[in-house]
Amino acid sequence: MAEPMFERAAFIGIGLIGSSLARLMKRDGLARHVVAVARNEKTRATALELGVVDEATADIAHAVRGADLVMVCTPIGAYADVAAAFGPHLAKGCVVSDVGSVKQAVLRDLGPHLPDGVHLVPGHPVAGTEHSGPESGFAELFEGRWCILTPPPGTDPAAVEKIAELWRRAGSNVEMMDAHHHDKVLAITSHLPHLIAYTIVGTATDVETALRQEVIKFSAGGFRDFTRIAASDPVMWRDIFLNNREAVLEMLQRFSEDLTALQRSIRWGEGEKLEDLFSRTRAIRRSIIDAKQA
Repeated sequence: MAEPMFERAAFIGIGLIGSSLARLMKRDGLARHVVAVARNEKTRATALELGVVDEATADIAHAVRGADLVMVCTPIGAYADVAAAFGPHLAKGCVVSDVGSVKQAVLRDLGPHLPDGVHLVPGHPVAGTEHSGPESGFAELFEGRWCILTPPPGTDPAAVEKIAELWRRAGSNVEMMDAHHHDKVLAITSHLPHLIAYTIVGTATDVETALRQEVIKFSAGGFRDFTRIAASDPVMWRDIFLNNREAVLEMLQRFSEDLTALQRSIRWGEGEKLEDLFSRTRAIRRSIIDAKQA
């Protein structure tokens, strides 16, 4: 087996994404020692039992001491607190990265707590399921998916390349992007669809009891797919919306305007406009399939 990329990899949080990456690193020998931090004793026990990590602890200072990779996998709202806790204990040359869906928040909340000589390379693997917890992870999660890296200007190129290579070894296609641009792109491709899914499922739960029972009984592909998205981790998504509010609100305003135009077309029987819209959106679906992102 080749030499590991990292001597000690510390995962701060070990849910779906963290446990999937940790599994991969253990399977392929990418780190000599993998340690996870989790507040919940059951989570720590599960991660150890599954063989996802070599060590699990609630002591964040112990976990990062001597680590050459720290991967933050908590909800975004916890970033500032965990960085304040582990920052003073980081060794020079350590690379700090993350898996969060909002990148400007990473620069704001992690950056100020990192000492000189520590490299920050924020990352976002665009992959996941509606499940959470270490038991839901699997090493193949990232294969054929994109991982977007948003290193701030002036970041050590060797540190960036090391994180890029880690994700390439996970089977991902790596893209570099400005953090602000990333947040706008993800607001439309991920955050807005989740917001719509939560709203539609919420609307269904607010109807009268008899109708609600039939909504569940006769759920076909459309509503069923929305419930899958709306089953995602509520704390994670709360933090995503609060930390990317500007971009989400901009895209939500655009969506509201388009929805109003659609209402008008239905009200006035403008079948040609409806068919034109549906044809254009169908083409988008085909292009996603062609890009193997379906």
